[in-house]
Amino acid sequence: MIRVKTLANGVRLIVKQMEGLLSVTMGVLVGTGAAYETDEEEGISHFIEHMLFKGTDRFTAFQLSDAFDAIGAQVNAFTGKDMTCYYAKATSDRAEEAFGLLSELFLRSTFPEEEIAREKGVVLEEINMDEDSPEDLCLDMLARAAFGRENYGRNILGPAENVKNFTREQLFAYKAERYCPQNIVVSFAGNIDLSLAEELTEREFGGLVPTAFAERPKTVLWQGDKLFRNKPIEQAHFAFGFPSVPRDGAMFAATQVMNMVLGGGMSSRLFKRVREELGLAYSVYSYSSHYAETGLLTVYAGVNPQKAEQAAEAVSEVLHVFRKEGVTQEEFLRGREQVKSGSIFAQENTSSQMLLYGKQMLYRGEIYDFEKRMAEISALTREDVAAAIEQNLDFERACTASVGNLKTAVSLS
Repeated sequence: MIRVKTLANGVRLIVKQMEGLLSVTMGVLVGTGAAYETDEEEGISHFIEHMLFKGTDRFTAFQLSDAFDAIGAQVNAFTGKDMTCYYAKATSDRAEEAFGLLSELFLRSTFPEEEIAREKGVVLEEINMDEDSPEDLCLDMLARAAFGRENYGRNILGPAENVKNFTREQLFAYKAERYCPQNIVVSFAGNIDLSLAEELTEREFGGLVPTAFAERPKTVLWQGDKLFRNKPIEQAHFAFGFPSVPRDGAMFAATQVMNMVLGGGMSSRLFKRVREELGLAYSVYSYSSHYAETGLLTVYAGVNPQKAEQAAEAVSEVLHVFRKEGVTQEEFLRGREQVKSGSIFAQENTSSQMLLYGKQMLYRGEIYDFEKRMAEISALTREDVAAAIEQNLDFERACTASVGNLKTAVSLS
């Protein structure tokens, strides 16, 4: 069963009851992230996510983590381009205590000055770690090559200089503007009583003062740049990007099937040709990211620097043949089944369901319709996927990013 309610202050609640399980995942989703930040703010959404775990009037940071551990609950959070999510998973008999703790850190964190100073060091190390993870660095660079230095091109962690300069006042000001009741969704999925979930949400979030929330406008422009970073590392990493469809686009489902055939698994074109037949890469794949206004199709490979040019030519050949010939009927049917099974498997996971239903409510203000999703996928034809290939693989607008011990950037041929 599913229950939806909007509190008087604008906070939205959605509950997906999954009977027969022994646990529940609860989340608080906020419609903010890197894409909404200014140059001076870049990285602030992520830094605030860290700071919410650093103590309230009632609990120190250690006491919060200790309290979750004491009831056997798991707690975490993540920041994306256009959403931040705080979540906890607990056994059903501990759901009330877990939600109380999750609400405590979300609603009543105090951002102590000493914790801000300490956490700056932690986030700076996270930035260093990202810099030392060439795959992540390459994909971050690809987003910037695609969208430039604004909105979806921004780095979620932000530049080190910004992190060093964030002030307590700045954190509270951004949080007051973006963490508004109308921009918050509380989502439960698992074995929890519907009335209890509603009661807990009303108790914890009903006291939030409603504000005149105003969305920050985004101007999204495709850049199509080519970025390169020389690093003395053992592998070369490169990625090609293409403008893709928005999450509400008519070709969203067809694009997902297309991606499965192209680089979504061990039977995909990229995996079979570049890894299995030519032995040029251990890791080669593709995936699509979808936002409100646009999307990005990413093709990635990690290779021996001496074979980077050969690998790039092989990936380019796969892409050109894919664009020219399309998919076979066998590939289409297999890809469609993979997309369907992925959605079905997600139905059995409380964390996936919490996020799926929460995002649908946050982004669209509606209940996720599993049956509609299955019908859309089942109704797809091979011709639909052919149209998605044509729309997604626009070689004239491609962007590239490469990282490694290379003399020149890797190019799409």
